[in-house]
Amino acid sequence: MSDKLKILAAPANEGGCAYYRIIAPYRKLEELYPDQVEVRWDKNPLGIDEKTGRWQEGWDYENLKWCDVVVTGNLSNFGGNYTARIVGKAKEFDKFVHYDTDDLLTDLYEGHRLYGVYKEKGLSEITKFIYNNSDLVTVTQRKFAERIKPFCRHTLAVIKNCVDYNLPAWNMQRLMTKKNYCRFGWAGGIHHEQDVKYFAGVPQMVNQRAGRENVRWDFYGAPPPNTPEDDWQIEVWKNYKNIIMRGFKGQPNFTINYALPADRYGQFFTNMDIAVAPLEMNPFNDSKSEIKVAECGRYAIPLVASNVGCYDEWIVNGETGFLIDPDKGTKEWVKILTKLAKDKKLRERMGRNLKKITDENFDMNKNVKDRLDLYKKLINE
Repeated sequence: MSDKLKILAAPANEGGCAYYRIIAPYRKLEELYPDQVEVRWDKNPLGIDEKTGRWQEGWDYENLKWCDVVVTGNLSNFGGNYTARIVGKAKEFDKFVHYDTDDLLTDLYEGHRLYGVYKEKGLSEITKFIYNNSDLVTVTQRKFAERIKPFCRHTLAVIKNCVDYNLPAWNMQRLMTKKNYCRFGWAGGIHHEQDVKYFAGVPQMVNQRAGRENVRWDFYGAPPPNTPEDDWQIEVWKNYKNIIMRGFKGQPNFTINYALPADRYGQFFTNMDIAVAPLEMNPFNDSKSEIKVAECGRYAIPLVASNVGCYDEWIVNGETGFLIDPDKGTKEWVKILTKLAKDKKLRERMGRNLKKITDENFDMNKNVKDRLDLYKKLINE
């Protein structure tokens, strides 16, 4: 191995998961430790023809041969078999293979939009193969690690999600409003239909309890205007809106907002007073990271979340936000959110408390070196 650790970063795509787990942290390693690492970027290290989906004859695997470490994650847009082949080919060249994922891929629940695809293509079994053959598997939290531990033959580690707080999107001014209402915000992706159903009815009941004029709701993540009309994400968000509208009477006091690129995501949180993360209890959701803590806490916004995943590591009721037992459902959500809509001092105090925690624990500039240290330790061993 040369003086510099040579890392081939092969993100699955350019989406949010790939951004937070590979793209942003390895860019940060390049920026902060150029004397210790050299990173090459290649989402297609096996040389598949991206137009035809066929393998190119005579492909020389230059980047795979060049590196010391291959890092990839989740499942490539080229498919599960492609991802598994990255691992297999890297091992053929005797490379250290790091596989990272922030979603539980071995036990998808039936309500997930991709459940049928996973069953049909055997993606759960492919993921187990990848776990078994990687030198290092990393996930985002402890319960996730316990769930996949039986499939991992080598090192399994928890690397928390983190955010590059140096980016402009995380250093903006909070948007102030002349009106004295409480702004609830939900930022979500395209696989949350069950969670939106779980939350259905809550906004309208909070409107009734706190007064419609005292509450605003914002939902972030809808496909932007330039999205092709036949893109399935449009249908997803149409369903979201129909579910959210259920029970609303009179003029809606909510807005559906467009998604932003991952490096501008922080802008959403400048227009919130309370962030909400309703999650149905299932193994997939219970394996989720606390990325919402890292995001909303940066802008001193407390979080109200289902007590699912690892939010319990950071959220203390009445101090940094509230955790809601998923079995209590709508009634408890309405009770807590109504209380916060009426108590500005409480939500501001909790927000300040959460910001202290997030600035210390989720700043990529402070903790990205943990990845480099882990590589050095494991490769030396």
